[in-house]
Amino acid sequence: MSNTGTASLTINELREFASFSPCEQRYIKRSLDIGLGRQDAFKLWARDAGEIASIRSQYVAYQELKALRSLLPDEASFEGLEAFMGKLIRVSAFDLAQERLTSFSSYRFLYERLLGAPVRPWLPSAFCAAAALPQIRPNRRKELLHSISEAAATAPGWSDREPCVFPEWVEKEAA
Repeated sequence: MSNTGTASLTINELREFASFSPCEQRYIKRSLDIGLGRQDAFKLWARDAGEIASIRSQYVAYQELKALRSLLPDEASFEGLEAFMGKLIRVSAFDLAQERLTSFSSYRFLYERLLGAPVRPWLPSAFCAAAALPQIRPNRRKELLHSISEAAATAPGWSDREPCVFPEWVEKEAA
């Protein structure tokens, strides 16, 4: 791909991230720090005891990510489907239950970065399954399930291009 094409895709990813609410942006950055082992999330993100507990739970839930990266099944086969989807739905349900991701778009943005481009075909079904679980409040279930477009749910194919924007914490400058 040309540099112009790569730059255009990067700009599109930046625009998409900018379209998310500040709460979603913060959760995505925190989740990437935890899931990719980039930073000590307790030091960087915890503002109170509730967030400390939430981050601790997220570290535990995200222990599944390493296994998920190695379990990715072949799209044409049912081999390994249960192990992969069970884990993916469980981790997805954890994130959706935190009530900081409000749409399929923000969920997909996060999970493409946590697990890489090959996970794209699996995200619509994992999102719908996790969003429909009884652990998700009914109003929230409705909001989440309405956020996935028909095009996303029925896409005939997915890009294999890895994401290039991985948002991070930005230190505020003292005035």
